[in-house]
Amino acid sequence: MLRPVETRSVSPVFVGRAEELTTLNNALARATAGEPQALLLGGEAGVGKTRLVEEFATAACRQGAVVALGGCVEIGADGLPFAPFSTALRALRRALPAELAAAAAGQEEELARLLPEVGEALTARGTGRHDEESLARLFELTARLLERVAAERTVVVALEDLHWADASTRHLLAYLFRTLRTGRLLVLATYRADDIHRRHPLRPLLAELDRLRTVRRIELRRFNRDEVSRQIAGILATEPNPAQVDDIFERSDGNAFFVEELAVCATEGCGTGLTDSLRDLLLVRVEGLPESTQRVARVVAEGGSTVEYRLLAAVTRLAEDDLIEALRAAVNANILIPAPDGDGYRFRHSLVREAVADDLLPGERSRLNRRYAEALETDPTLVPADERVMRLASYWYHSHDAAKALPAVLDASVTARRRHAYAEQLRLLERAMELWDSAPEDVRAALRPVDYTEVYPPCGCDPATTPLRYLDLMAEAAVAGRLGSERERALKITKRALHHLENGGDPLRAAWFWVQRSHLIQAQARGDGWAELATAEDLVRGLPPSEVHAEVLANVAHWSMVHVPGPDAVSAAERAVDYARMVGARETEMNARLTYAGLVVESGGVETGLAEMFEILRQTLDDGLSTVASRVYVNLPNAFEAIGRSREAVPILEEGLDYARKFGLSDKEAWIWGNLAESCYSLGRWDQAVEAATKAELVGRSAKPRGFHAAIRSALALARGELTEAARQLAAARGYFGTHDRAPQHELSLSDITIGIAADEGRILDARAELERVLDAGFPPGTQRYVWPLLLTAATVEADSLGLPAAEQDRAKTLDRIRDAARPLATNAPVWVAHEHWVRAELLRAETADTPDDWSEVVTAFEPLERPYDLARVRHRLAQALLSTPGGADQADRDRATELLRLAHATADHLGARPLADAVALLAQRARLALTAAPVSDLDDPVRSLGLTGRERDVLHLVALGRTNRQIADELFISPKTASVHVSNILAKLGVSGRGEAAAVAHRLGLFSAQALHASVTD
Repeated sequence: MLRPVETRSVSPVFVGRAEELTTLNNALARATAGEPQALLLGGEAGVGKTRLVEEFATAACRQGAVVALGGCVEIGADGLPFAPFSTALRALRRALPAELAAAAAGQEEELARLLPEVGEALTARGTGRHDEESLARLFELTARLLERVAAERTVVVALEDLHWADASTRHLLAYLFRTLRTGRLLVLATYRADDIHRRHPLRPLLAELDRLRTVRRIELRRFNRDEVSRQIAGILATEPNPAQVDDIFERSDGNAFFVEELAVCATEGCGTGLTDSLRDLLLVRVEGLPESTQRVARVVAEGGSTVEYRLLAAVTRLAEDDLIEALRAAVNANILIPAPDGDGYRFRHSLVREAVADDLLPGERSRLNRRYAEALETDPTLVPADERVMRLASYWYHSHDAAKALPAVLDASVTARRRHAYAEQLRLLERAMELWDSAPEDVRAALRPVDYTEVYPPCGCDPATTPLRYLDLMAEAAVAGRLGSERERALKITKRALHHLENGGDPLRAAWFWVQRSHLIQAQARGDGWAELATAEDLVRGLPPSEVHAEVLANVAHWSMVHVPGPDAVSAAERAVDYARMVGARETEMNARLTYAGLVVESGGVETGLAEMFEILRQTLDDGLSTVASRVYVNLPNAFEAIGRSREAVPILEEGLDYARKFGLSDKEAWIWGNLAESCYSLGRWDQAVEAATKAELVGRSAKPRGFHAAIRSALALARGELTEAARQLAAARGYFGTHDRAPQHELSLSDITIGIAADEGRILDARAELERVLDAGFPPGTQRYVWPLLLTAATVEADSLGLPAAEQDRAKTLDRIRDAARPLATNAPVWVAHEHWVRAELLRAETADTPDDWSEVVTAFEPLERPYDLARVRHRLAQALLSTPGGADQADRDRATELLRLAHATADHLGARPLADAVALLAQRARLALTAAPVSDLDDPVRSLGLTGRERDVLHLVALGRTNRQIADELFISPKTASVHVSNILAKLGVSGRGEAAAVAHRLGLFSAQALHASVTD
């Protein structure tokens, strides 16, 4: 258990707040029951937020909870990256060392960015990877760490003073509030409401959190007169004079801190002549202290939230006895208090510190910052090691000494990057750019090239001897902005950089900045990024091989794969691989190889492309290239799905989920969940598909994965007849994808759903209009996976609307356009061959020219494929064709149609595909066919006479058709093991030794009609 919670109030009595304390205690009870809780506590400065947190924390400790407090640290105007989380995790480590070590096992290097102590043995392993996933990876691992620590006991994490929080802290808190799912955890964050002006960086976060139903917000009001009276009585230890209560209540307006100050002033006799200025109220007791104590208070006020004793001694330059006496006077006056760790001092309330700091003269402020910086340079051990570089940069910057500040700020930017605090890195780099012209030339000449800019080539040939250039600084800031989601600022920096490069003398660096702009524009939904990539490609054309050249080609190839797959994309991918190999850019090479392999699969080289993807996965796992490996876990199963081999995709996706979770790759995890939902939909596991899509939505942070998940949910809702939900999810998907980057893989799928919804709502002309828009735009090569389903939907709509007056006009033209669009489409896999037959049959049905033979061909094409919903649909169509035979269906056709409709209805019922189930039932009713078999005696049924159960009859039926145990299991929605048991029982009852003999017996005894044997069985 942690030590008693620190109390900083002079009032010994806790007054009021019963409602708020009840809310917090109820949340603690829910957290203890295993439901994570997220709360925000806001109120004006001095209203009593900290006192309420202290009271709640004390009560939580009494109930056995572990309480970890963390506060946002202010140094001048700067917040330390992740400071409150680092402090809270350090407290947890002290309280639960074994539990925290076990929870962090395997991810120490990443988590050491927040808590260096957990990675002490790993310092030699470098600073880790930096990419778009870096920050999300750290956030995900932090969330999972807290969930694991809170798995067996209740943990309260209280983070104070969010109004001072750095951007990285704000982003991490938002991530936690959005994603915490398990554990006995309560996260409470406080902020000063009166500081949140319109442009305060915390304001958007509060608005975002208000939209989350899982976050509860508490606003702390001021005290009423009765509560003020009780507070004064507690401070004075006697019942106050009513007139005094009225005076203090009027002047404090119920603010708890001002009540304390006024009550103490009245007691000490320092209130005479006091003005109503809040600043004067805060300073009056400070000004009553000895001059040496006031001087120490001024030094502490400029040093930050907490100042270490040894640092304070170095800056004040007082003799130790004099310093201790001055500090004792400040502590006795309740102006300063010892820091929680006992190694320094802080103001009892930040309002007093701010008032003292605001009272400093401009020259006095810069002089104090210089003293802090000089003391820290002389003895770096004066402050904790993980704060040293950041604080030194802040002190030098606020001392207005550019020569000293520029190198210090650059050092701090490196530290921020290593902690994945990219927003703080960008802020520091912007400061460096601000200081650049003011710093002496000899200082700039001593600076060496940038710390981290991916493949950007620093100016000059030899980084060890060539000084840092301003352009290099902008490159580093652009990367920091992109990785830290500060994309607008990064876009402005790239624009300025390209303006510097307008003379055309540096095409390589200009190309690099254009690639950055492409990434940023796509991320901000400003466009598809192609114009920028094309400019970069033109700039590097004809230049010798380089990492930038390889990176440009790899990006061009990837963009082309997504937007315009075809020969040009393949060529770009091949060149990217060659160039990356030549210059030893391993990661770029693997990314380009993966793009190339995907294009090979789409162009018909299925087995070659798949084999290459498996090899890339093996190599990237061996090399620790987690970003590329996680991309393989998305693209490889996607390739299997693209050729109709959904079952083979599932185990890869499940393995990918484990990998993404292990490395905290939340966006990749979201894509993998989405792919799993898509494969489960194809395999007829619709409930699993819904579950996967829901999980994808929970973990995804970026817009495009969310759009993908919404599209899948829309398709599922449409197939189940839930038109309102389908339309809602379609609108959500379009919103996520935006209008500036229309990738065919998303656009065509959404158009398919749009046509389906319009048709089901009776808006046939709207469905045609959407089809015409898509056909007018054309289909890039390699998009057959999305085009065949769309054309099928369109052809089905035309066939179903046959006879409707509104649909007659332009019907022939529409059918011709569908045929023309289908003619050149690739059929590089059995599933698309089956779709080709299906589209042809639907077009014939739209012209009343389809025959049972046409639909038998479609059913035969789908039977080997593991797509039960599609198979049920075409069985329904075959039954419809059999019953519509000119002259009437004979008994054999009716028997066959009955079997087909029973199978289709069973599948539709199992999936919850209500429109299909209703259509099958209606057809059976009209044809006077029973969807359930009438009971027969054993004498009339040779199968029962052999002692076979109904389920064994179905299994024998499929054995006679040559199905394997796994195929039987899929068709009957049972496990392969259960199918094997049924087969063994059948062999025993028939007295045969193998499946072939069992099939022969079934044929010899005529157990199943020839028509029944044409179709398989679904329970």
